[in-house]
Amino acid sequence: MPEDRLSMLVKVARMYHEQGLRQPEIAERLHVSQSRVSRLLKEAVTRGIVRTVVVAPPGSFADLEEEVRSTLGLTDVVVAGSSTSDDTTSLAAIGAAGAAYLESTLMPTERVGLSSWSASLLAVVEAMAPRPSRGAEKVVQILGGVGAASVQVKATRLTDRLAQVTGGEAMYFPAPGVVATEQVRDALLADPYVADVVAAWTDLSVVLVGIGSVQPSPLLVSSGNALPQQDLDALGALGAVGDVCLNFFDAEGALVDSDLHRRVLGIDAATLRAVPRKIGVAGGERKVEAIRAAARGGWIDVLVTDSNTARSLIA
Repeated sequence: MPEDRLSMLVKVARMYHEQGLRQPEIAERLHVSQSRVSRLLKEAVTRGIVRTVVVAPPGSFADLEEEVRSTLGLTDVVVAGSSTSDDTTSLAAIGAAGAAYLESTLMPTERVGLSSWSASLLAVVEAMAPRPSRGAEKVVQILGGVGAASVQVKATRLTDRLAQVTGGEAMYFPAPGVVATEQVRDALLADPYVADVVAAWTDLSVVLVGIGSVQPSPLLVSSGNALPQQDLDALGALGAVGDVCLNFFDAEGALVDSDLHRRVLGIDAATLRAVPRKIGVAGGERKVEAIRAAARGGWIDVLVTDSNTARSLIA
């Protein structure tokens, strides 16, 4: 390249990027056309004279997010900082990160599906601030309440809370998540109001779900928000490692067919996987295998987790 042209490229680049001059001002000062200034700036980038560098501030995990995203084949990953492996600390961090992600990505026309109550989903929704303008069109409950009757009502409250902070219309699913027989499930699904909610599941644009492991934490068991141990043992014997909305899957993410599968009142595997954006929220060493399997099986395409879990996922 001629020395005079190289000098012009450097001069224009410095005036624009270092001195903050606008293109019309550069054109006037150098007595050239604005279109030539634009071409010179593009050429400076092409030739490596100008390089864009993104400097991640302390506390962000851009490299880790990209590594997890690439490793698991996800569309996006949000990693929250967590100084310890303590569940309470990790949940607070995941909640704040998940809330920030939803607040920045939800559109006013979104039709949001929300799974049943879980500690991670509660942390996200509780961390969200009410928006001055509508952040979603509808918030639809996609799984009945699980566990003790006193806990099942929390699923409805969670849906109500997310509807309040987004300004969306709430659609509740007034049914238990698991019933005694397939016949009971079919009878409940025949109810007109329940049928309307089920029909709304096919029109969702995004779902927000927890990722469960086959063996729940002691905290989940003590809260009453867990399946009977006999059901969990049967699922484990069939190779299940985790679930999304009580759709249990094995280590490769394949759906595990079981007796429980036919007694669940919630979104089915095909409808769930067809939702354009599936946001999974989970953290903790106990969930690592389930998170990997959920990604492999297409049960989620966005993951919100903590930094300790993220490192375990790529270990």
